[in-house]
Amino acid sequence: MKLKGKTAIVTGVGAGIGESTARLFAKEGADVIGNDILEEAESVINAIRSDGGSAAFVIGDVSDIEAARKIIETAVDTFGRLDILVNNAGIVLPGRVDNTSHEDWDRTIAVNVRGPYLLSKFAYPYLKENKGTIIHVASVAALTGLCNRAVYTASKGALTSLTRAMAMDYKDDGIRVNCICPGTTDTPSLADRLSQLPNPEAARKEFIARQPMGRLGAPYEIAEGILYLALAEFCTGTILSVDGGMSL
Repeated sequence: MKLKGKTAIVTGVGAGIGESTARLFAKEGADVIGNDILEEAESVINAIRSDGGSAAFVIGDVSDIEAARKIIETAVDTFGRLDILVNNAGIVLPGRVDNTSHEDWDRTIAVNVRGPYLLSKFAYPYLKENKGTIIHVASVAALTGLCNRAVYTASKGALTSLTRAMAMDYKDDGIRVNCICPGTTDTPSLADRLSQLPNPEAARKEFIARQPMGRLGAPYEIAEGILYLALAEFCTGTILSVDGGMSL
């Protein structure tokens, strides 16, 4: 087991990439703290426990100061240490700059950027103690322009820049900071967004068509990339694309 004796936090654990990452980390022996804003996401943690894994759940909005602090404190209080922080929680809202509402802009930046900032800030002393690692989950949108995704692209671009800054800031503390940029991934979140379009099947085909490999990614494939970054001791400041060639 590659993560035996390690404690990992995974935010946005209720489905998709977060769920796959939590399950994979638990399978590799980690004690997992799963966070989500939705109470029903605890079912993922319960399933991990049923499979013999070690896990606990913390509900909360990552953009809220006290909620973010509680996530970190729960990990340390429950398992005695913190080694890995996966900032996966995020939202996707459509729009160009001219038609994105102030509320949508602020909410996206709050969840996608403020959340990772807060969690990283509160995790810092514990990660320093254990020479731990942070993995931000950004998006291929940070690397290539996408139509109708202005604030989402801006927020994920901020994460890639933050990754580089933090990698430089914390290299002497032994904390590695990396970032993964998934391509379009076949998650419940994607299915929900497609269902709101006039022709979901046609839209799905368009998403597939823009992937050079001719298919959508699977959540477990992104989780495997996150596991790699958690283990790769000579990687910091790395922006890892797992995108089916979309950023070519």
